[in-house]
Amino acid sequence: MRLATFVNGSRDGALAVVSATGLRGMSAVEIAPTLQAALDDWTRVEPALRALTARVDAGQGFELDPERAMAPLPRAWQWLDGSAFPTHGELMQKAFALPPIETDRPLMYQGMSHLFLSATDDVILPSEADGIDFEGEFGIITGDVPMGCAAADALAHVRLIVLINDWSLRAIAPIEMKTGFGWVQAKPACSMAPFAVTPDALGEFWREGRVCLPLRVEVNGSWFGSPVGDAMAVGFHDLIAHAARSRVLPAGTIIGSGTVSNPDHATVGSTCISERRAIEMIEHGVPKTDFLSFDDEVTMSVDGRSAYDLFGRIRQHVRRANEPHSTHQ
Repeated sequence: MRLATFVNGSRDGALAVVSATGLRGMSAVEIAPTLQAALDDWTRVEPALRALTARVDAGQGFELDPERAMAPLPRAWQWLDGSAFPTHGELMQKAFALPPIETDRPLMYQGMSHLFLSATDDVILPSEADGIDFEGEFGIITGDVPMGCAAADALAHVRLIVLINDWSLRAIAPIEMKTGFGWVQAKPACSMAPFAVTPDALGEFWREGRVCLPLRVEVNGSWFGSPVGDAMAVGFHDLIAHAARSRVLPAGTIIGSGTVSNPDHATVGSTCISERRAIEMIEHGVPKTDFLSFDDEVTMSVDGRSAYDLFGRIRQHVRRANEPHSTHQ
């Protein structure tokens, strides 16, 4: 089952189900007005949403307009981002001569959650000098998770899987890291692909709490990378258990995988500029790839091993603040 949220003039939009082809949709507001409302009452509404999905798969409903799709969850109670791909961390440590992080715990920080950009919103930022970068990630949206939830029980609380672009400002990040208090300015709003999918929709490609599919990134129409999501050192069940050790997680919590990265990066590329620059520093002594400029285009999608994009497609332009732009917010 795939769910989406469409513009209706409110901050949270209107819930809809989406066909298996990704070409048709049907309003689900009579079942639950928003995705958050559905998550709050999942046990009751899920069967009704699946019945509605069967109807849209049979050809009912409306033709989808990607421009009217918001992020599936336009604002969330929590956004907890992990860093579960060891290759990414190892490359950054080697390139910048950083000491290894001495911990046996999953890496995670809590970021901005009150706004997620749609897949087609312009990304409005103040300065190119901030080191504008993208980060391709997979994410999950949970139901209610009790405090102390064990990793062995955690996958039962995964309601939906999403594709995320975690925008980053690389020139600001090291300055904020030195304070010891974490990121604020370096982490603007993330973007989300239009469709949130249930784990069963991934079939064999959802294994051990991992999305075992390539995340393809293009910049200005040129391939940048397509690493696969199964290289996580810890799965989403481990990330959920880590986050819930001393708190309950409310329905609608979003947890990210961190930048998707593979050991064979020379072949499959990367999902962020910073990693490519790190590879260039290791190989050549200096970075060669620039961070993004205003008007650059970033596209992200997932090969669902079929004729359609499983999560839909993120396609956005970076724009200067205070200039005309396209946004649903």
